[in-house]
Amino acid sequence: MLNFIGMLFHNPLGLKSEGAQELYPRTERLKEFRNLESSGSNLSTSNSIVVIPTYNECDNIANLIKKLQSLKESPDILIVDDDSPDGTSDIVRKLIQKNEGIYLLQRTGKRGLGSAYRDGFKFALRHGWEYICQMDADFSHDPQDVSRLLSCCVQGADVVIGSRYVKGGKIKGWPPKRWLLSRAANLYAQIITRSSIDDLTGGFKCFRREALEKIDLERVTSEGYVFQVEMNYWARKESLKIKQIPICFSDRQRGASKMGSQEAKEGFKQLLKLVLWH
Repeated sequence: MLNFIGMLFHNPLGLKSEGAQELYPRTERLKEFRNLESSGSNLSTSNSIVVIPTYNECDNIANLIKKLQSLKESPDILIVDDDSPDGTSDIVRKLIQKNEGIYLLQRTGKRGLGSAYRDGFKFALRHGWEYICQMDADFSHDPQDVSRLLSCCVQGADVVIGSRYVKGGKIKGWPPKRWLLSRAANLYAQIITRSSIDDLTGGFKCFRREALEKIDLERVTSEGYVFQVEMNYWARKESLKIKQIPICFSDRQRGASKMGSQEAKEGFKQLLKLVLWH
């Protein structure tokens, strides 16, 4: 055990990708509980964590973290920041100094949504969380709905998808062009992957740790919205129990959207390769 801890001090990241640094609240040492330790008096004992990729989200991140911490489940929070030039990570660092249960994975350069989630999920698996959620940082996903995602996983679902397109789901604030692009992408993905999931491209989900282990993150290579489709693809391949619940998706109020038509075009190609190669 001592040798193992020593190895982690020399290479504390455990990541195959370069240029990432894990920051733990108030400490860099390890403890038996989740292999983490905190010098604070209120070490989080949550069995759930929310993974949030960020790039230039300084206007949203502090408020989002506050909303998540106010939930009755009190999930831990992992921010995966791609070297945001607007100081997003600096805001998170300040919050880490004052609060338990907040973690930062600082990466070098803008490296993509898919790899951000992969690194975040691997962090969560390494450190023992049982329920691992994912969401956007821009309040497109209502933080209150994290409780509903977690509840469904606790009740037995392997993967829970917050869906815009099942009965009861809706979208607020999107122009018609963006709505059509999203619907077309989902229809294309459904046809190509032969999936019955209504919202294949949605990024508001919760996984049991066993589900992520079965999916095997090493074989998930897609970026952009296709990362969401590929995760659903492997979940279906592994016969995991998938549940969809309706959500209201709201267009961001602050900051700029990272989704564009070029990403959609590249996504079509990635998705075709995924199905042809597997």
